[in-house]
Amino acid sequence: MSSPSVLSFTQQGWEQVLAKVKRAVVYLDAACAESLHWGCGSTRLLEAVGGPACHLREFEPGAVGGGAEQPKAVFVLSCLLKGRTVETIRDIVCRSHFQYCVVVTAVSHAVHLTANHVPAAAAAELEGQQPVFEQLEEKLCEWMGNMNYTAEVLHVPLLLAPAAPHLALTPAFASLFPLLLQDVHLLNSARPDKRRLASLGEVDSTALTPELLLQIRCLVSGLSSLCEHLGVREECFAVGSLSRVIAADLANYAPAKNRRKSAVGRASVVFVDRTLDLTGAVGHHGDNFVEKIISVLPQLPGHTNDVMVNMAELTALQADEDNQDMVAPGCLAQPNDSAAKALWEALLNTKCKEAVMEVRRHLVEAASRENLPIKMSMGRVTPGQLTSYIQLFKNNLSALMNHCGLLQLGLATVQTLKHPQTAKWDNFLAFERLLLQSLGESAMSVVLSQLLPLIKPAARRTKDDYSPEELLILLIYIYSVTGDFPVDEDLGETEEKVKRALAQVFCEESELSPLLQKITGCDSAINLTFPKSKIAVDELFTSLRDVAGARSLLKQFKSVYVPGNQTHQASYKPLLKQVVEEIFNPERPDPVDIEHMSSGLTDLLKTGFSMFMKVSRPHPSDHPLLILFVVGGVTVSEAKMVKDLAASLKPGAQVIVLSTRLLKPRSMPELLFATDRLHPDLGF
Repeated sequence: MSSPSVLSFTQQGWEQVLAKVKRAVVYLDAACAESLHWGCGSTRLLEAVGGPACHLREFEPGAVGGGAEQPKAVFVLSCLLKGRTVETIRDIVCRSHFQYCVVVTAVSHAVHLTANHVPAAAAAELEGQQPVFEQLEEKLCEWMGNMNYTAEVLHVPLLLAPAAPHLALTPAFASLFPLLLQDVHLLNSARPDKRRLASLGEVDSTALTPELLLQIRCLVSGLSSLCEHLGVREECFAVGSLSRVIAADLANYAPAKNRRKSAVGRASVVFVDRTLDLTGAVGHHGDNFVEKIISVLPQLPGHTNDVMVNMAELTALQADEDNQDMVAPGCLAQPNDSAAKALWEALLNTKCKEAVMEVRRHLVEAASRENLPIKMSMGRVTPGQLTSYIQLFKNNLSALMNHCGLLQLGLATVQTLKHPQTAKWDNFLAFERLLLQSLGESAMSVVLSQLLPLIKPAARRTKDDYSPEELLILLIYIYSVTGDFPVDEDLGETEEKVKRALAQVFCEESELSPLLQKITGCDSAINLTFPKSKIAVDELFTSLRDVAGARSLLKQFKSVYVPGNQTHQASYKPLLKQVVEEIFNPERPDPVDIEHMSSGLTDLLKTGFSMFMKVSRPHPSDHPLLILFVVGGVTVSEAKMVKDLAASLKPGAQVIVLSTRLLKPRSMPELLFATDRLHPDLGF
């Protein structure tokens, strides 16, 4: 790699793992598999394992052990080596014939000390030593049945799934989501002897649950490793309450102190809470085709950021229900195919119409190179036309092999264009525009009442009507774009009507979707009574009110709504756009809502002196690299917008967008209405 990047960081980590896997049985957990999938591709792992058989297994309690002819195992895990995780390793090793075990964890030894309650002072004295890993090495030999066998435990920071040069996700933290006001009430109930928290603004690391704090520390450990790879000393900034805790933890992360002293480069890392703007997460205004692909195609099992592409069209199989799972699905990530990678990056960076034309151009060029009998046609690109080009590769094995990645992206395009949900995209967009107009002219009660006619039970719904999940998406849009609003009698009545209608619709579903099961606490439609449904809907609206009030603590970024006037329609101005514009504002005013997190006494003194001396406070535009981390997910359109904005406002500045996951409208209700934000499952 010419210069350090998110891709080289990921690939360098995997090279360390690949050096260990020759002729081994390899156990991967889902988050590491996703990092491999985007960073190197599974074929790299299979090539490194070698041998006639494929020994790649999912890390789970029921995983098959190794037989007598399989003496070596490598476990590649994204989590802490503790509790259930260690028990699962033990169970697999005990039922196998391993003589050599390697355990790779994406979490540093320093965080393992924290997880084992070793005080900071004692941890500092252990520098260079790894007692937690050494203990597990001994245990592994014990479980293998011979203390002379070989065991290795090592840390490799497999944090990222790089989706593009400017965009990377953190699969192990896909469920990490900023707090809502209702979480403050839960935190207060757990601290009876301490001062009550009055708002999200008062939440700091001492107020959080041990599990959430540990999850944050695991993330910080990975981000510190990324900064080390990039060769930068980072200044940390935050917009939002959970972002403030994460930024402060990274700024004061003890193992990073020495690393920062020798760093040549500088970077600003700005964390932003997703909850401050859910409008962009559920809206349909982004003119990006990849956003449509990930919104309508089914999710690739075990992944949060990729989809399944049906490949049956390139086989001789008849498409029916019996054989739909017979052909392995295709996907979007093509790290080892340069032509497919070029097309993928073009799709990420172009508008829908241009993207579809780009797919056609790539297919035509590939068919021409293979001397396939292609009939050129100009004008509008249709799914039928793309299908006819793809079909040319069907009976030509070498052409299929040469362009497999390209054909997967081609089929993803066709299946998205033909998908009934794609037609609905415009319905959502039209309704969102109507809402934006209404907001400027009417009270919240009037805006909300426009939703009532759309709430229809299953028996009365057509394919063009909104499902319960889609109604929740519209509600999140309304409450997030509106922001803090006065509550009056009319609004109370309208909300009550919407709640009752929604509760009734939930009750009349013949089958509850996984999201409705989660929300209502009922695994079957038969058990869902109206009172149960109404309680669940009341709780939903508590979350929606929290979403509306999420920006109330901000001063500068209080609104994402731009009222219309005689020449312009009302519009939505993304919070991320406002943040990036403020960072690269040529006048460099002191940021009001972008808070700097000090990393020790020097910073505090600098901030103090700046009150009465000419000492400049750290500013997020001070450095040539900006890392923008969106806590709770980011959309493809937002990542592109940030990249384009930075290029226009400060040419030459490098920007990397990191986030916990790629968002589609349907993933937001699942994240927002989750009940385990404060108590994430860390595997023990």
